[in-house]
Amino acid sequence: MGEQRKIGAFFKKLDTLITLQQQKLEKLKSLKSALLEEMFPKNGSNIPEMRFAGFTGPWEQRKLEEAGKTQSGIGFPEIEQGGKFGIPFYKVSDMNNEGNENEMLTASNYVSIEQIDRKKWKPIKTVPAIMFAKVGAALLLNRKRLIKTPFLLDNNTMVYIPDSSWSIDFVKTLFETINLPQFAQVGALPSFKGSDIESIEVMVPHKREQIKIGTFFTLIDSLITLHQRKLEKLKDIKKS
Repeated sequence: MGEQRKIGAFFKKLDTLITLQQQKLEKLKSLKSALLEEMFPKNGSNIPEMRFAGFTGPWEQRKLEEAGKTQSGIGFPEIEQGGKFGIPFYKVSDMNNEGNENEMLTASNYVSIEQIDRKKWKPIKTVPAIMFAKVGAALLLNRKRLIKTPFLLDNNTMVYIPDSSWSIDFVKTLFETINLPQFAQVGALPSFKGSDIESIEVMVPHKREQIKIGTFFTLIDSLITLHQRKLEKLKDIKKS
């Protein structure tokens, strides 16, 4: 009986810690969602409700094609998959990898220079870029990831490659305010063409303000990731 109480009290304390960590994580996510609403102009407006001190004046409306381009992925034969070294060949499932919550840092498949030359693949070297799914159910999840090093991309995915007029952290944050699925082609499977993305109209501030906003939300993302990992660690401890 005494051992039962000891075990029960231990797991009750662990459950409490898991609950508290979950609540902290949800509060951070809610805070980020609210700030995205207030720090980006709403439809019909060119000025956000909340700004950092020292920034005034209207934001500029532009289409994504005016400050960047899209690029789709290519076929990735199964026989070529499984490599552990070389250039990352990202698949949509790699967005689920631990550590890839905001930026693509690991891939399940890498390809060698020999493979690249033999298959005549052309790695995307113009980085940073914003990756997202371009076909099927994964598209509906509306996930975006930042890529900062040269890569290859499979044909279920697409990237937006911004030009130098953008702050990349701002572009990543801006894409989080865009509901990409509403721009998908309707059919047996929802899908994007490059022109669907490039024709999206967005509101953009001066680059100095972009940098300020991008840095701020990158910090929030880091905190969310930290709390997410703490939560997963607590769950793993309980399971083990």
